[in-house]
Amino acid sequence: MAAPARRVSVDPEGPVLVEGPVEIVLDDGTVARSDRFMVAVCTCRRSRTYPWCDTSHRRRERADPPPEDRTP
Repeated sequence: MAAPARRVSVDPEGPVLVEGPVEIVLDDGTVARSDRFMVAVCTCRRSRTYPWCDTSHRRRERADPPPEDRTP
């Protein structure tokens, strides 16, 4: 039986929200785990608690506006 699908919400000006619990494998192979029901994953890499979002993106300036349509 396949595992149930996880819902992921992408905010172009903030973190990626993932229904938890989750495990994230980092570049160096380290695994970060959270048992929370909703997890904010940092996409700006400014978070002091990376890979978890600490709202550092609010202080970040964007070079370009996000694209209008991200249809796969």
